[in-house]
Amino acid sequence: MKEIFAYRLKNARLMNGFSLQDLAEKVGVSKPMIAKYEKAQSMPDSPHLILLAQMLGVKPDYFFQPASISLNHVNFRKKSKYSEKQIKSLKAKILSQMENYLGIEDVLAIQSEFTNPLKDYEISGGADIEITAVELRKIWNLGDDPIYNVITLLESNEIKVIEIDEPDQDLFDGVSALIDNKYPIIAINKNFPVERKRFTLLHELGHLVLNLTHFNEKEQENHCHRFAGAMLLPQNTIIKEIGNYRDHLSLNELFNFQKLYGISVSAIIYRLTDLDVISDAKKRRYFVDRNSIPGFKESVDRVRFSGDESSGRFISLVYRALSQEIITISKASSLLNNSIEEVRNNLAII
Repeated sequence: MKEIFAYRLKNARLMNGFSLQDLAEKVGVSKPMIAKYEKAQSMPDSPHLILLAQMLGVKPDYFFQPASISLNHVNFRKKSKYSEKQIKSLKAKILSQMENYLGIEDVLAIQSEFTNPLKDYEISGGADIEITAVELRKIWNLGDDPIYNVITLLESNEIKVIEIDEPDQDLFDGVSALIDNKYPIIAINKNFPVERKRFTLLHELGHLVLNLTHFNEKEQENHCHRFAGAMLLPQNTIIKEIGNYRDHLSLNELFNFQKLYGISVSAIIYRLTDLDVISDAKKRRYFVDRNSIPGFKESVDRVRFSGDESSGRFISLVYRALSQEIITISKASSLLNNSIEEVRNNLAII
């Protein structure tokens, strides 16, 4: 029991980004005492246990749930100012959410198994990225049509999506990983604009399905960028609607693609450059204008895709289990981190 509590306490502390001293001050005990808790050398009394739960934003029973999963093969996209402390917090949040996700699937007897459809494809350059995107679209029955909801697409193909509430959009982009070397997950910043969410999700999908281990980190990122663009805006569509080469483009053309395919104007520019539809000089000119002409950046950066990208599958599964009386309302409250009253109000049985 001490070992379980020690693991859970440290995990909850990391999720909240607290140091040992931070938590000690909030609970009113010494830093060495918190360290003893986390080393399984001591246990708090009931009042301090309740206070620990309150300070860490968890239910008291959280501390006694056995650890059941591990995080492997992590591909982490972050900005340079994202600290090691924040990275640990992020990983702890992902583990906590995934334990709940897999747990609710287990009680509902949902079988979740992912097979990488691109595992046998060798990647040597950009042309191979285009081929894999076409192949995956074919396997997932997308053709050349727009992807109306990327999260739904991923979750329907056994890839779990987690949204992390990071208000500073310049800190964290996305992360992909395997849970227990078996279950693929993608975590993204829930505060991103919808078009950035879509691109980030498919970039992380690239890390999960493409064989890129023989490339360096920068090359891997570039290939995943191209893969995301190819998934959102297929090459066949570009050739058909824009042509093989253009000296000039109208912004109206790009805005229409943005609205329909849910990809930003800047990402479209990169996509057209990758396919040699426009020159590198034209791309550079676009970004010079974007950063120097008054009003231009605001215009091209405006979100025009009207779709939504948010994951509600886990919440739906919790209410499914609750409505079938497989879990209690108290358990649902703990899983959703909502009050029992809020869960009861949201539960409409027909």
